[in-house]
Amino acid sequence: MTPMPPTSLSPASGEVTEIERHFNRLTLHSGRMRRHEQIMAASGVTLDRAAAGILRHLSSDPSPQRPGVLAARLSVEASHVTRQLGQLEKAGYLVRTPDPDDRRAQRVHLTEAGLSAARRVREVSRRSIDQALAEWSPEDRERLAALFGRMVSDFLAHAETEVQERGS
Repeated sequence: MTPMPPTSLSPASGEVTEIERHFNRLTLHSGRMRRHEQIMAASGVTLDRAAAGILRHLSSDPSPQRPGVLAARLSVEASHVTRQLGQLEKAGYLVRTPDPDDRRAQRVHLTEAGLSAARRVREVSRRSIDQALAEWSPEDRERLAALFGRMVSDFLAHAETEVQERGS
């Protein structure tokens, strides 16, 4: 993917700089291998980070999906998804079925074991967040949830707009 040239080189505001700094710290922490290993150990699931991400994604939308569509939704190469689906299938977490619309294609969906594994991973992650925010008031947690949700939605909408603009 070719980077999009900056539209403006004017400096960001102080609060945007601060948000970006904190956001980078958070993503660095959440992407660390040690963190992933801790979550996997606590949940009893043994998957690499990429496969665990696909497992979590599939559990949030349990309808059978084509691997190519899954790759597009995750913004990764189809070959990357194919390797991870193989790992998930070998672990018994998903099955491939013929696509009823096109018998040459396949769709993947989680098994009960896959749904259970995703629930365990998600629960460990949620407990960790709950512990980290234990000293926060319920009002602050609600405000954070609302603002964080709004930020993610806006980031995703902006990213989608950039992709559409690049494509045209």
